[in-house]
Amino acid sequence: MVVTVKFLMAFYFCFSFLAEFRFLKRLILVHGRYSYNRTAFLSQYSFYKSLLICFIQILFSFVSGIAGTSLFNSVSLMAYNVFYTSIPVLTTVLDKDLSEKTVTQNPEILLYCQAGRLLNPSTFAGWFGRSLYHAIVVFLITIHAYANEKSEMEELSMVALSGSIWLQAFVVTLEMSSFTFLQFLAIWGNFAAFYVINLCISTIPTAGMYTIMFRLCRQPSYWITMLLISGVGMGPVLALKYFRYTYSPSAINILQKAERSRGPMYTLVNLESQLRSEQGNSTNSILTAPV
Repeated sequence: MVVTVKFLMAFYFCFSFLAEFRFLKRLILVHGRYSYNRTAFLSQYSFYKSLLICFIQILFSFVSGIAGTSLFNSVSLMAYNVFYTSIPVLTTVLDKDLSEKTVTQNPEILLYCQAGRLLNPSTFAGWFGRSLYHAIVVFLITIHAYANEKSEMEELSMVALSGSIWLQAFVVTLEMSSFTFLQFLAIWGNFAAFYVINLCISTIPTAGMYTIMFRLCRQPSYWITMLLISGVGMGPVLALKYFRYTYSPSAINILQKAERSRGPMYTLVNLESQLRSEQGNSTNSILTAPV
């Protein structure tokens, strides 16, 4: 009788473990991969947005004769890091570069995560270069547009901060693979909130930027400057992304094209050997013909 009870208990625990293991594939392949993609973007974007504002400060220090004067006040810097650029990027928890069905049909795509294709020194260098380029664009256009005797320091600061916020909104939008209403609301609702908050602060006489935002918004040159910053800043990024997506697509890009065109689905083969060959500058194919 004791042996029978022990046998039944062992069978029960064994069956329970086997039942739980059936979720392991989905946990690792789908949710694990999504988590890796989101973490890779979030970590690199956090460096990007912080470096952007730092590079603008460094460039301003050279213009001001390294006097130690900050272009941005402490309130603007705090709001930039805590509110203006943090809420939009949180929507990455909803982003999916590929559907769950495509991922489960192509389990080899997990090798992209294992190979560190989305988070490595090369991708980090790309975000570093983007932050430096955007800082130069924001600073030079702002200086040439508003650095004259009639412009106040707070006015110059708000133009540079506005240009940075515009670029942040476009960068996050561009990097999203899927776009839901909640993501749209978080990104562009936060963008609109930036103006609402600063317009409210501009009504406070004791605030350092009293009437600044009202004066800027009434100037056509301000909106032209914002459009110019966005165009010059995002133009090369869009061109490079289009070139890679069209002429040098990765396996993920090809699967995305197949999903969006609703055409025949591709099957990934020999992806592991392809990743190894790429490290040795080889150009072996990673995709078969449509099945």
